[in-house]
Amino acid sequence: MTEPVSQQRLRLRDEFLDRAAEELFKYDERLRGLDLQVRFDRGVAHLTGEVGERAHLDTARELIGWLDGVFGVWDRVRVGGRDPLILDLGCGSQKQYPGNLGVDLMATGEVDVVADLSGPLPFADSCADRVFLVHILEHLIDFLPLVDEVHRVLRPDGIAYVLSPWWRYVNAVADPTHVRMLDVQTIKGICRRPGSSRTWFPLHADCDGASIFAELRPVKDGSAEAPGAPHLARFFD
Repeated sequence: MTEPVSQQRLRLRDEFLDRAAEELFKYDERLRGLDLQVRFDRGVAHLTGEVGERAHLDTARELIGWLDGVFGVWDRVRVGGRDPLILDLGCGSQKQYPGNLGVDLMATGEVDVVADLSGPLPFADSCADRVFLVHILEHLIDFLPLVDEVHRVLRPDGIAYVLSPWWRYVNAVADPTHVRMLDVQTIKGICRRPGSSRTWFPLHADCDGASIFAELRPVKDGSAEAPGAPHLARFFD
């Protein structure tokens, strides 16, 4: 059984990852000179700054995600002079980044749009660059309609960020409002769901012994091929 990573190890590993990322940006020709900053918090890389082209951001995300000990790469980066539109679903009283568009059923100071996440999202097709689903899916009896809605509102090069308790960790069952439990294999089922046209390409999926992390890109409009078995084997059994 995977044990949760200790707080001390997470802190020390963040320090290691800070140094590793610094080396990447200093010596890797693909990243040198890019106006990007990265900080690590409990193994999650937070990437900010500005790039001229989407390809530069994708390269930075990929290389940082390959570093040992990275559980996810979350970004809020301007591309080509445009601020990203980021939906923070179920944000409650805390958005993942200032400037995200907070969406929740209950109005708080952080909520910009009041909406029921169990129904259709009040956003146009292909309008969002990023969507955060942080500690949301475990609260929905059927979260697949929401996953499908996120697929609809994301741009073809957009990314959905998923963070949920791992089913074998005590916090998954300690909260009585949790009605679903997730594993990394659940993410595989989301990516290639039999009978569904909503296919996802996993950019990253991992577990730290307490939480499930995933970064998913929608496959639509010819934006990318559906993930094949070799790619899925990187993350899933």
